[in-house]
Amino acid sequence: MTPTGLAPAGGGSQVLLDSHVHFWDPRRLAYPWLGQIPPLDRPFTPGHFAGLHPKPVEVIFIEAGRAPGGAAAEVEWVRHEARNQPWIRGAVAHAQLENPAQARDVIRGYADDPFVLGVRRNIQDEMAGFTTSAGFRAGVRLLGGAGLPFDACVRAHQLPELAELAAACPQTTIVLDHLGKPPAEARGPGTTTWRQAMRRLARRDNIVCKLSGLATEAAPGTGESAMAFVLREALDIFGPGRCLYGSDWPVMTLATRYQAWLDLVRAVLTAHPPAAAGAVLGGNAARIYRVSLATSAREPARGEDPA
Repeated sequence: MTPTGLAPAGGGSQVLLDSHVHFWDPRRLAYPWLGQIPPLDRPFTPGHFAGLHPKPVEVIFIEAGRAPGGAAAEVEWVRHEARNQPWIRGAVAHAQLENPAQARDVIRGYADDPFVLGVRRNIQDEMAGFTTSAGFRAGVRLLGGAGLPFDACVRAHQLPELAELAAACPQTTIVLDHLGKPPAEARGPGTTTWRQAMRRLARRDNIVCKLSGLATEAAPGTGESAMAFVLREALDIFGPGRCLYGSDWPVMTLATRYQAWLDLVRAVLTAHPPAAAGAVLGGNAARIYRVSLATSAREPARGEDPA
């Protein structure tokens, strides 16, 4: 099976497809990590998002770190919300990929569910070598066989390991979240290692990169020009055909506003032809996650009805 990330870039879309949005409601499900970040420790629901997002916009929900055992309930809650909020196009769900015997049945169920567009197993806090285990790699390969991309949330020091994972699982499309979380100094000399690691990643054509999460990773006081510099570097390294717009709402609210981040990404994209900019803002995500957008070039949709 050819990784979805290898397909030609879409010609752009009039509809913004935000490839990285979280929702949570601690009254429904437990999210242990929220207790460490008081400003986020409250409900952030589709209803809250609907009051601020630009129109037209569609979003892909990304699993939000609920307590163990809650992945299925999280998907069902978001599916229920999507019945009333059809701009929620689907979910990237959690799966314990390091246990392939258990993951096999979970992934089979996800592959049969039009609402599930991919899988994320957050590995940013795992020990070095986690992705080199035979079990984890077997789980990632199962995703490729099922036609589901793998969202990789890693920190900058894990990027070389991620390149090895991509080489070991060539049939699985790997979506790098948040530009690999470059060092907080953004444009400073500490980004040299990040830049080298990103170039190594880009040589693996089954990896694509989300332009998301940078504001919350940057050092306090980092200006837009420094973040724009990093965005341009990622676009230069991967090319606009392999980059996806994402907001990382509501985590982004710790550092910026939704419209401010969107405006910054759009400003950087003015250096590219309109079709390429449109692909970053919608067409690429539609292709990789296999959802339909009214005016984007895409692969066959995994399901027209998000419910």
